[in-house]
This record gives sequence, C-alpha cells and structure tokens, in this order.
Amino acid sequence: MTDIPHDTDRHARRQRRLTRLVVALIALMASLVAAASPARADDAGIATSYTVEGTVAKDGGLTVRETIAWTGGDNPPASLTQRLATRYDQLDNAYYEYTISGLKASSGGRDLGAKVSTDGTYQVITVDTSKLSGKTLTISYSVRGAATKDAEVKGRKAHTTIVWRVLQGLSVPVREASGTVKMPGLIDRYSCQSGAPVAPSACRLSQGGAGGQLDPVFTDGPRGAGEMVEMTIGISSTQVSPDAVLKYEWTLDRAFSASPAALLSALAALLLGGFLVWLLHRRGGRDLEGSGEPSRIAEFSPVGPGEEEFSLLAPVRPGEVGTIADERVDPVDVTATLLDLAVRGHLIIHELPRENPHAPIDWSFERVEGEDELRDYERLLLDAVAPRRGEDQVKVSEISEAIGPVIPEVEDALYDEVVREGWFERRPDATRNRWNAMGVGAVVVAAVAAALLVAFTTLGLLGLALLAVAVALLVVGQQMPRRTARGSDVLAGLHLLAGELMYHRTDQMPPARAYEELSQILPYAVVLGGRERWLDALAAADDDIGTPDPEDLSWYHAPDTWHMQDLPVSMGAFVTTVQGRLFGR
Repeated sequence: MTDIPHDTDRHARRQRRLTRLVVALIALMASLVAAASPARADDAGIATSYTVEGTVAKDGGLTVRETIAWTGGDNPPASLTQRLATRYDQLDNAYYEYTISGLKASSGGRDLGAKVSTDGTYQVITVDTSKLSGKTLTISYSVRGAATKDAEVKGRKAHTTIVWRVLQGLSVPVREASGTVKMPGLIDRYSCQSGAPVAPSACRLSQGGAGGQLDPVFTDGPRGAGEMVEMTIGISSTQVSPDAVLKYEWTLDRAFSASPAALLSALAALLLGGFLVWLLHRRGGRDLEGSGEPSRIAEFSPVGPGEEEFSLLAPVRPGEVGTIADERVDPVDVTATLLDLAVRGHLIIHELPRENPHAPIDWSFERVEGEDELRDYERLLLDAVAPRRGEDQVKVSEISEAIGPVIPEVEDALYDEVVREGWFERRPDATRNRWNAMGVGAVVVAAVAAALLVAFTTLGLLGLALLAVAVALLVVGQQMPRRTARGSDVLAGLHLLAGELMYHRTDQMPPARAYEELSQILPYAVVLGGRERWLDALAAADDDIGTPDPEDLSWYHAPDTWHMQDLPVSMGAFVTTVQGRLFGR
C-alpha cells in the first residue's frame, strides 16, 4: 500500500514558504528605503571632539580656548560659525551684559582671519575651514561680566558666581564635549547643564572642588548643532571679584514702579512741594489784612417816608469794581464803564431802528459833554466809541474794531489806576506775568526732570509729582496779585454792595428822581449782579404806560415806538452783545 501524505504536513510546508516570502519582501523594502534616505543633515561636518580650556582671573575676567577636532571619518564643513551671547536675561526685565573681546580663530598656530560680526545680542565668528592646518580649529576669546555678585546672606561672606556657556551657538554637532576651568582658589559650588538652551539637563559627568579635583571639569555629548553646555561656579569674592553689572530693560511698568521707595519719594515731593506753593502764596499773594471795617462804596439813604436814594461814598467807578474784585480787566468791566459814561452824561446810547422785525438790534454812540472829570481809561474808551471830531458814529456791531486797538491801553490805564488809588501794591497784570513766567519755567524743568526719571530710573511717579507741583505753582501764580489793607477794605465793601444790589428793595426811589437814581445803580449791577432787578425797576418807574418813551432816559434813546417796558430786553441785549463782541475780538 502506498503512503499518502497527511493534510497537516502539506499545510505546514505551505506556511513556511509563505513566511520566507514575506521576510524577503520586508528586507527588500528596507534596503530600498535605506538607499533612498539621505544622510542626516545634522551629521554633516560633525566634530569628533570639542575641548574647552577656561581660566578665571581674580578680577572676574574669563578667558576661553576652544579646540574643535575632526578625526577618523569626520571632516570639517566648508564653513563654521559660532554665536556667542552678549546678554543673559534675568527676571523682571533685568539682564547681565557680557563684553567679549579678542575673538579669533586659528589653526596650527596661524590666525585664520575669521570674520567677526555682531547680530543683535550675539557676537558671531565665521571661519573658512578650507584654511585649516589639518583638521583642528581653535577659537579663543575673553569675557567680562560673567562673574556676578550673589545676594548678601547674613553670617556669610561675600560670594561670587561665574556663569558661562562654554559650548554655545556652534553650527555643527559634536560627538563629545569636555573641558576644565582653572580657578584662582577653591570653589564651593559647581553645576553643569547641557542640551537645548530652553530645556537643559545635567551634564553626563561633572566634578570639581572635592575628591582631588579642585578645578571644575565636565564631559558630555553628543551635542547637536546650537546646543549648549553651561557651567555655574561658586567661589568666595575674596578669591574672585564680581565684574557683572545688572541692567534693566526699559518698560513703562518699571519706569512707574510702585515700590516703597518710589511711592515715598513721590509723596514727599507732593507734600513738600505743596507746602512750598502754599507758603509762597501766603507770603506773597495773600491780601494784607484790612482794618476789619469794610469801606462802604455806596449806600441807600432814606430821604423821606418810604423813600431813599443811592449815594456813592467812595470814588470807585464801575469799571474799577471788577478789577478790584477779580484782579483782571474783563469785557464786563468795559461794558459797565460804557454804561457809566452814558449815565454820567458823557455818552448817549442810541438804539437804531431795525430793518425788519427779525433783524438783530444795533446801537450807536453819541458823544456829549459831561460835567465830571474823566479818568485816563474812560477817556480812551470815550475817544474810541465816540470820537471828538465829526467822524461816523461807531455801532455796537463794529465795536470790536473800534475798541480793539485801544484795549491794551485801557487795561494799562485801569491797572495803573488801581495802584494809584492804593488798592494794590503792584499792577496785577505785572504780578501775574512774573509768576506765570516762573510757573512756566517750573513746568518745563519738571517736565524735563520727569522725562529723565521715566527714561533712566524707576521713579516715574516722582516725576509726575514734580510736574503736579509745578502746575500748581503755575495755577497759584494767577492768584498772586496782592491787595493792600485799603484794597482789602474796599473789597469787603464791594461784597456788601453786591448783597444789597441782589436783595435790596427796588421800589423806594423818589418818583421825581427815579430814573436818575436807578440809572446810577445800573452800571454797578452789571458788574456785581442784580442787573435784571434794577432794569425791571426802571421799567416800572414809567408814569405814562402806553405812551412811547423814546427819550425818557437822558442816556438811552430809542426808536419812536419804543416804551420803557422794552428797556429790560433792550439793555439785556446791549450788555450781551457788547461783551460778546469784546470776547470775540
């Protein structure tokens, strides 16, 4: 009988053949992939060894000598570069700045004339390796600023830490890096970190300061292009003096630091400066104390049952009232002076007929011969609005052109008048100008100081405080005109008169002289307040209501259809228009 193979044997042979086929296919694919894959770019020009010899001097200076060698199958690249950092960043925008000097490359004792350049915070050396003598390259340089002073610790002597990346910024990888740093004394602390600059780890081997090895040494590798080895060495400052200077990058937050020193200096400047400004005002700008009895400017005197008249007690004209009160010549002072000149019989104010019911009111001035004496500023105004000769009459709509050229002279005359009367020690405008110049100078100096403090220190808040004090001096300088004791008494009298004009009864003037008495009050009411009350009183004094009153007032003439009841509107428009024209000049 013939033996027939079992089905199980046939299946096993088939499985073995299939397995051999799959393995052959995998091997073929692997060989194809290996053939198609280029050599790693990182391995191009890989250095066989990188050896560092460093020396730290007693003054903190560091010299470095790097020896890069290619042996066996390793060959140098066509060109090699190394980037050396000149800055070491710390927290809070602080940094140490390194000074690198003497950077050069040599081979076989011959200088290779390498190109040295600066790229931001790096010094870069570029070497043409075709000039090498053999396959060894030496790069050497000196560093200042690598020795930093440690924070002071109670009970411990001053301490110095040297931090330097003995391998950094190399354009080629190295198979093995090693080195030693010679120290002028015994070290008490040493660590070595290597790898990518953003995530270093401990070196493969590092030791120093103990076990017979006094100088720190390290061995590490392999290291890729651009990776680093950083040595940190601690030693007494009596052995190595720190030469690093901690610098700070300018930021707005740092310039305006809220540190205790910055806050205290700013607060001290504000308090001291504020006190000095207050003292200057108190001694130079505060009014002299008066007699305690206000000088009565005017009063309402009884002349009969239920009747009284307005009597001037002091020679204070309405235009001078405002200058005494606020130390300035304002448009309201000029307006009140024009009204006062009219009431006293030097002017007639003519309300001109309107061209149509919707046209604005306009006025002109007519000069007449008054009986009392004119002061210098009054004569200047009178000559401007109503010339002596037969020139065309000046209209209120043209008053800014007529008065504008003489306003400086009017102001000068008014300021001279208040000094001549003994109400001010000096002309208020001259005092303000002097203090204004001082204030502007203080602001300029403070602004420059603030700019320097912000740019170069952390005391920006102090600069702001100085600027605030200077601005305060500028503002207070406008309040420095000083009244005499007599001027203080007159000012107190003006306050009394202002209260009376606001609240005194307006219906007690003798009917026969009501227009005259009430008109005399009106210029003072324009300056001190209460104008509307006294205009209403003038209108109420009309004894022929319903009959036109174009010339019932000696100083104000109006069109034929005008009534005294129109006076509040007419005079309100006159005062507003004159002041507006003067403000807009």
